[in-house]
Amino acid sequence: MRQFLVDAFAAKPFTGNPACVVEPFDVWPDAPWMQALAMENNQAETAFLLKTDDPARFGLRWFTPAVEVPLCGHATLAAAHILLREMGVQLPVLTFDTMSGPLMVRALDDGQLEMNLPANRPVQIETPAGLAEAVGAEIAETWVGNYAVTIVNNETVLRGLKPNHAEIERICTEDLIRERGNLVVSTLADPGADYEVVSRFFAPGSGIAEDPVTGSAHCIIAPLFSDKLGKAKIAYFQAYPGRGGAMTCEVVGDRVLLRGTAVTVLDGQLRV
Repeated sequence: MRQFLVDAFAAKPFTGNPACVVEPFDVWPDAPWMQALAMENNQAETAFLLKTDDPARFGLRWFTPAVEVPLCGHATLAAAHILLREMGVQLPVLTFDTMSGPLMVRALDDGQLEMNLPANRPVQIETPAGLAEAVGAEIAETWVGNYAVTIVNNETVLRGLKPNHAEIERICTEDLIRERGNLVVSTLADPGADYEVVSRFFAPGSGIAEDPVTGSAHCIIAPLFSDKLGKAKIAYFQAYPGRGGAMTCEVVGDRVLLRGTAVTVLDGQLRV
């Protein structure tokens, strides 16, 4: 059984966000086995694929080292990349059946892959007590979707954050009543950047202190900043220290089109 390691939202190795992708199964393995492999891999997500009677359609599930998650953008991008670029699937559009419904990925002429994911429009709330101290910066606005979102004053502040992960998990879980104690921190890019919005994603509630590049987080902040900037298509950068990655997001109705590239870093054989 082959397993791949892919850097998603990356133009070269050792950038973007790593995800493991296991070649498609004929039937789903037991969930505890998939969770154990994800824990062994110790990447933000391991993606598991299931064959169907339709060569353009696959089942797709995602596991962090701690939990199964309902949506993962970067591991979806990685899974599509492996099918199209490593396993010889030659189809214009792939459909993945997931806990978040059918997700489509198509290859673009410029080498990018475009994911069609559900938009998750957040609602603005009053910033809860203690959140600014947990983040380590003044908070201009707080919003909630599937994850909590805070907006800080500028990119320099965002890049310098050294948050208290335990407090972020507690506040986002108990005070904001999120399913998992995860937090997106975003702001407008500094002048002269080749992107317009920059973010970081702290995910202690999913067993990840900080995620390098997070597609599901952009399903929340893309509608938010599309409304703020008055345009559908925006360039984003997730500023994980020493790594990070870029994508373009376009809001189309209740969907978000996320565009990016991926690189295969490892092709291995699982002996389990």
